[in-house]
Amino acid sequence: MEDEQIVDMYLARDENAISITGQKYGRSLTGLSMKVVGDYGAAEECVNETYLKAWNSIPPHEPRTYLFAFLARIVRGLSLDHYKKERRQKRQSNMVMLSDELDMFVAGPDTTEKVIDNMAISESLNRFLREQPEEKRDVFLRRYWFFDDIEEIAKRFGFSQSKVKSMMMRMREQLKKRLIEDGIL
Repeated sequence: MEDEQIVDMYLARDENAISITGQKYGRSLTGLSMKVVGDYGAAEECVNETYLKAWNSIPPHEPRTYLFAFLARIVRGLSLDHYKKERRQKRQSNMVMLSDELDMFVAGPDTTEKVIDNMAISESLNRFLREQPEEKRDVFLRRYWFFDDIEEIAKRFGFSQSKVKSMMMRMREQLKKRLIEDGIL
């Protein structure tokens, strides 16, 4: 079933929209969540919460042409929240490595200033990514949005792991330079 039809079902408040969404995107959403939380039960819980949030968010949102991205953003946020909660309880995860790679973006406690800084970072990051060749942008997103590890990215794009590592290092350096130029760092 096409995404537009699924969204129409949500808009009509047809509960079958949730099961169809699960059939179409459940495996991908669970995989994304698993990369963050590292536990199948927790990932399933995040995915189920995603369906509830989608149900409550459509309407007013109508993600007819970007349903998966809409759902992925929700499950990613829920998964990160779950990870943070578990991390506070002193549990370990592969997220430590990713946060170390992008530690230049770590901010302090929530403040109005942090919200404004995050908006500026987001705008600068989006501009940076739009300027990248599609392949580099895709590699960057696979690493930092979908949390793929280096080995997965190398297989997906047919690169060596060392090429992916050097590509990521160069892109982080370019991004840091951009953030400095934009007065963010």
